[in-house]
Amino acid sequence: MSNNRQHPRTAMKCMIKISHPGFGDVVAQTRDLSDGGVYVKHDDLHVLKLGDVVTGQVQGMPIEAPVLQMMVTRVDAEGVGLCFVTE
Repeated sequence: MSNNRQHPRTAMKCMIKISHPGFGDVVAQTRDLSDGGVYVKHDDLHVLKLGDVVTGQVQGMPIEAPVLQMMVTRVDAEGVGLCFVTE
Protein backbone atom coordinates (compact mmCIF):
# COMPACT_ATOMS: atom_id res chain seq x y z
CA MET A 1 0.00 0.00 0.00
CA SER A 2 1.42 3.38 -0.94
CA ASN A 3 1.42 6.34 1.39
CA ASN A 4 -0.26 9.29 -0.35
CA ARG A 5 -0.18 11.59 2.67
CA GLN A 6 0.83 15.17 2.00
CA HIS A 7 1.48 15.99 5.67
CA PRO A 8 3.13 13.90 8.39
CA ARG A 9 0.81 12.80 11.20
CA THR A 10 1.44 13.44 14.88
CA ALA A 11 -0.28 11.35 17.55
CA MET A 12 -2.40 13.74 19.59
CA LYS A 13 -5.29 13.03 21.93
CA CYS A 14 -7.62 15.85 22.85
CA MET A 15 -11.35 16.35 23.12
CA ILE A 16 -13.09 17.96 20.16
CA LYS A 17 -16.72 18.94 19.59
CA ILE A 18 -17.93 17.92 16.13
CA SER A 19 -21.15 19.50 14.85
CA HIS A 20 -23.30 18.48 11.87
CA PRO A 21 -26.96 19.23 11.08
CA GLY A 22 -27.68 15.49 10.80
CA PHE A 23 -26.80 14.64 14.42
CA GLY A 24 -26.12 17.89 16.27
CA ASP A 25 -23.03 17.92 18.49
CA VAL A 26 -20.83 15.09 19.74
CA VAL A 27 -17.73 15.37 21.88
CA ALA A 28 -15.10 12.98 20.58
CA GLN A 29 -11.38 12.30 20.90
CA THR A 30 -8.71 12.96 18.30
CA ARG A 31 -6.21 10.23 17.42
CA ASP A 32 -3.77 12.15 15.26
CA LEU A 33 -3.28 15.54 13.68
CA SER A 34 -1.43 17.02 10.71
CA ASP A 35 -1.23 20.36 8.94
CA GLY A 36 -3.99 19.13 6.63
CA GLY A 37 -6.47 17.50 8.97
CA VAL A 38 -7.35 15.36 11.95
CA TYR A 39 -8.63 11.85 12.68
CA VAL A 40 -11.49 11.80 15.20
CA LYS A 41 -12.70 8.70 17.06
CA HIS A 42 -16.39 8.35 18.02
CA ASP A 43 -18.97 5.62 17.39
CA ASP A 44 -21.64 8.05 16.15
CA LEU A 45 -19.49 9.57 13.40
CA HIS A 46 -19.86 6.57 11.07
CA VAL A 47 -23.13 8.12 9.79
CA LEU A 48 -21.11 10.80 7.99
CA LYS A 49 -20.42 10.41 4.27
CA LEU A 50 -17.36 11.32 2.23
CA GLY A 51 -17.55 15.00 1.35
CA ASP A 52 -19.80 15.98 4.28
CA VAL A 53 -18.75 19.24 5.94
CA VAL A 54 -18.71 19.49 9.73
CA THR A 55 -17.44 22.04 12.21
CA GLY A 56 -14.99 21.21 14.94
CA GLN A 57 -13.79 22.97 18.07
CA VAL A 58 -11.13 21.69 20.47
CA GLN A 59 -12.48 21.52 24.01
CA GLY A 60 -10.77 22.10 27.37
CA MET A 61 -8.46 24.93 26.28
CA PRO A 62 -7.71 27.84 28.62
CA ILE A 63 -9.37 30.13 26.05
CA GLU A 64 -12.15 29.33 23.59
CA ALA A 65 -10.68 27.58 20.56
CA PRO A 66 -11.71 28.63 17.04
CA VAL A 67 -14.47 26.76 15.24
CA LEU A 68 -13.09 25.23 12.04
CA GLN A 69 -14.84 23.79 9.00
CA MET A 70 -13.68 20.31 8.00
CA MET A 71 -14.62 17.89 5.25
CA VAL A 72 -14.93 14.12 5.68
CA THR A 73 -12.23 12.29 3.70
CA ARG A 74 -12.38 8.88 5.42
CA VAL A 75 -15.01 6.92 7.35
CA ASP A 76 -14.25 3.67 9.16
CA ALA A 77 -15.45 1.67 12.16
CA GLU A 78 -13.54 3.83 14.69
CA GLY A 79 -14.31 7.31 13.39
CA VAL A 80 -13.56 9.74 10.58
CA GLY A 81 -10.66 11.46 8.86
CA LEU A 82 -11.30 15.17 8.35
CA CYS A 83 -9.38 17.67 6.25
CA PHE A 84 -9.36 21.35 7.15
CA VAL A 85 -11.40 23.50 4.75
CA THR A 86 -9.57 26.67 3.80
CA GLU A 87 -11.37 29.61 2.30
